[in-house]
Amino acid sequence: MADFIAAVDMGTNSFHMIVARVKNDGTGFKVVDKERKQIRLAAHMGEDLSFISNEELECSIEILKNFKKISSLYNTELKAKATSAVREADNRPEYVRQIYKHTGVYVQTIEGHEEAVLIFKGVRHGLKLHDEKLLNIDIGGGSSEYSLGTKDKFEFAESVKIGAVRLTKKYFPDFVITDERTRDCSNYIEEQIKSSPININCNFNLVSGSSGTIQAAAKLIIAHYHMPQRKNLNGFIFSYDQLNEVVDLIFSKKKLEERLEINGLEEKRADIIAAGILVLQKSFELFNIQQMKISTSALREGIILDELEKRDNHTAV
Repeated sequence: MADFIAAVDMGTNSFHMIVARVKNDGTGFKVVDKERKQIRLAAHMGEDLSFISNEELECSIEILKNFKKISSLYNTELKAKATSAVREADNRPEYVRQIYKHTGVYVQTIEGHEEAVLIFKGVRHGLKLHDEKLLNIDIGGGSSEYSLGTKDKFEFAESVKIGAVRLTKKYFPDFVITDERTRDCSNYIEEQIKSSPININCNFNLVSGSSGTIQAAAKLIIAHYHMPQRKNLNGFIFSYDQLNEVVDLIFSKKKLEERLEINGLEEKRADIIAAGILVLQKSFELFNIQQMKISTSALREGIILDELEKRDNHTAV
């Protein structure tokens, strides 16, 4: 009988689920089903992510009920991990309790370091890397994760509170772009990265990017340069110059209605793309990155790999 694992990444901007079939030898997996639902946790007025509303709780419950139905088709339980918005919410215990009460799904809230580690594992697996020293950047809704290392050793795995939703609330609350707001946001991003334990003068062989913001940037580049459309962005490479071109395009459209008309930009991301792509641009600058390879694998796949490692360790005991 086939063995399956279902993993859920409960992000600030969206919930992602994958169902993976475990290989017979227990050492690998293949994704056989996936689902994504957009949700904005802690989307209330205010700069912080301190509270999850009843409406957001109800939406979370409905999404997880749907995910659970899908996982039950594969006779497996959900491994659900929540990130920035949930770990910062003052009402986190009640949020987690209500979800369990109404869905039977136990939500584990993970700290930033663990999130960065799991993302890194998922990315290395998705890009089929071997001994390369990898710098990975993942720009989420509430936070961004920076990880550097090889398959056996980390130099750092850090989470910084500079997500696209958080920064939009702080600097672009009405979604209008001004030069002053852009400058202030960019300076804040730099301050947050430099004040973290991250070594921006690190050496690496390869830079990868995971998350919806970075994939959105890639889609903008593909549209802007009239490149052939791709069904799968995994492995797509773009340059610093190409990124700067689409950054200029986005910031030339001061109002949300204008950004909605940009070719290649999804409507659901138009309101937070300015803040998110500023994080990406500033990261390129600070780390002196010339090009980035996209990974469509991230936290979800990392959760699967972590579960397989736990099974392997348990078997070995």
